[in-house]
Amino acid sequence: MEKTGSVKKIAILNVILILIITSSCIKSPAGQTEITKWQFGKNGAVSITYDDGSANQFLKAVPIMNSLGMPGTFFINTGSVPDSKYKSRFIGRPVKEIIEESKTIPVGKDNFFERASAARFLGYRGTSDYFTRAGAQMDAGRTEEAYKIMEELYRKVNNGELQPALPARGGDDTFLSWDKIRMYASQGHEFASHMVTHPYMAALDEANMLYELEKSREDILDQLGIEYTFSAECPYGTEDERVMEYAHKVYPALRNRMPEDYLAELNRGSRISAVMENREYVQWQRGATTKTPMPMMKAWVDTTAAGNNIWLVLVFHGVDGVGWEALTSEDIDEYFRYIGSKGSELWVATFADVTKYMRERMNADISSSEDNGKIVVTLTHTLDKSMYNIPLTLKSYVRTDWKEAVVKQGDEVKSLSTLQDGAGTYVLYQAVPNGANIEISGI
Repeated sequence: MEKTGSVKKIAILNVILILIITSSCIKSPAGQTEITKWQFGKNGAVSITYDDGSANQFLKAVPIMNSLGMPGTFFINTGSVPDSKYKSRFIGRPVKEIIEESKTIPVGKDNFFERASAARFLGYRGTSDYFTRAGAQMDAGRTEEAYKIMEELYRKVNNGELQPALPARGGDDTFLSWDKIRMYASQGHEFASHMVTHPYMAALDEANMLYELEKSREDILDQLGIEYTFSAECPYGTEDERVMEYAHKVYPALRNRMPEDYLAELNRGSRISAVMENREYVQWQRGATTKTPMPMMKAWVDTTAAGNNIWLVLVFHGVDGVGWEALTSEDIDEYFRYIGSKGSELWVATFADVTKYMRERMNADISSSEDNGKIVVTLTHTLDKSMYNIPLTLKSYVRTDWKEAVVKQGDEVKSLSTLQDGAGTYVLYQAVPNGANIEISGI
């Protein structure tokens, strides 16, 4: 989606670094079990995400990711998909009434949201730019500046200073269709909501904000199923408190911000800082552009792979000249291969899967005991089992004389080699929460 120069506050490659505390490991007797911070016992996690659904994300970037076995998360504007049920529209009074009222009542806190919501639908050229600029001001907390922009728009409409809008073009200017989306989803990629029309949510009234949130979700639900209604990103990276309050009621996970108090956000512009005791922190690094040096981009990966318990969330827009601030596919290929070279240290997963793993781990209850020479482990969590159902990686300490172990949960049976660390001999394995007890026996 085209964005005016006045609102290009979000870089093509945003980075979210989530730093997580590790507790020191003490000498552990056989049977002690813990959940690893990240899947497969990796040092950190990486999620590769894209905004807007432009063509070359799929024609150029996806083949690179598929060749490396890397899943991506695509935040799409559902209203731009040609066969979507819900398109751009204004929910509210006839716009002529709003325009007429604006002749005598100035813009203020009692009418700003309605007038801003209607702005794109007044029937004149250039009104979307006023909406976007006002939204940027509102998002930044500069309400008076937002009011002035809306006041200027309606004054120009009433004075006849704007040209009538051009007739709508037929069809939708997009590469995607729901059939194509289903094809890419079948390859392991996540599709998530970027709302219906990519608006500045902070400028919308309740009815139009809910339309963007709920109708985008409804199209995704109808076309892809409930699994793909987990994640969303409200455009422009907004963290407006009013928007977040509405959005978190519709989507379990927002790339804008998470609701958990153990994911307290740090200054977006700061560098990686010391991890504070007993808390998990979210840190955003802004400012990367098409000119961001590759060594800097690789340094983010190195920091994540070093074992600092970081979730690195990469945010891309355009690729090879298609989409906003496009990177080249050559740079993307080099970068993704660099991430892949850290495969023994990094878990590359969708935004939803990392969120689910983290929440399952934080809400899990685990216990273990010994029974006739076997270690028996129970793993449960208190979350919605239909939504939070991905396996967790467990680390169970076993007897030092075990060279191999058989791990059984229900019908799943695996023979695994034991490993060593400073605390003793252990086995690393996958387990499904709220499933059958896990039994571990030595060979």
